[in-house]
Amino acid sequence: MDWTQLETALSGLQKHLFLQAQSHRPKSDIPFLTGMICLAGFYILMILLMVCADLCYTDFQSLRQTLGEPEIQYSIQLSLFSCSLSTLMSLAVAVPIGYLMSRFEFKGQSLVDAVLDIPIVLPPLVVGISLLVLFNYPPFHWLSDWVVFEIPAVVLAQFMVACAFAVRTMRVTFDQIPRRYEQVALTLGCNRSQAFWRVVFPQSYKGLLAAGTLAWARSLGEFGPILVFAGSTRMRTEVLPTSVYLEMQSGDLKGMLSVSILMIALSAAVLVLARIFGMQRINA
Repeated sequence: MDWTQLETALSGLQKHLFLQAQSHRPKSDIPFLTGMICLAGFYILMILLMVCADLCYTDFQSLRQTLGEPEIQYSIQLSLFSCSLSTLMSLAVAVPIGYLMSRFEFKGQSLVDAVLDIPIVLPPLVVGISLLVLFNYPPFHWLSDWVVFEIPAVVLAQFMVACAFAVRTMRVTFDQIPRRYEQVALTLGCNRSQAFWRVVFPQSYKGLLAAGTLAWARSLGEFGPILVFAGSTRMRTEVLPTSVYLEMQSGDLKGMLSVSILMIALSAAVLVLARIFGMQRINA
């Protein structure tokens, strides 16, 4: 068989396979796309309906009155401070952990990886109970009066949960940065530290932004660990989630919804600003 006959045979086989594939192809993609859109739209619609229900039930006067109360003002200030501090702490821990887990392989790595996921899979309430028990043991008992049921307990409870999410994000970020860039920097005379700060870290700003946003939003919504480990004392350890709880306990539904709307607005603002900032960095 010469080359001409071989090309003719291959062309005929390709045409046969194409026609066979066309015969088995569905007549329309509309049913598939309709099902996907309906499932996705259901979840998005439920989120929007929940937010709209809160907005429709709460009037502007109740919102202004609730947010103007001294206790709620203190709760807002403490929430902003504690969430920002716990986010900085989370990033300070998540960057080295994510880098080490991404770049090095060692014995027991799977175990370490599982330990890092414990705060994610554990019920938040269990995290608070565990922290409370930890600070009642002798090695940490002397810190109990300074931490438990005080502002440091709020920050620590937020940090223990939010940091786990930041670690996952930073590890994925470092996994996506090619190791070749770092290896080239090492061959050009940089040590490991210089290669990290000059080559790897500048490329991780998107992941750093995502990790910080996720940690801040997660800290803002943390309730269980704070309630157990820090309490919900007015004008002392009260943050926005515990304000919702206290308003519910007092039977003030409109006050509870007013604080909830504020939390929704803060979370949405942080997410929108993070996306806008990220787009600006991409365009730059």
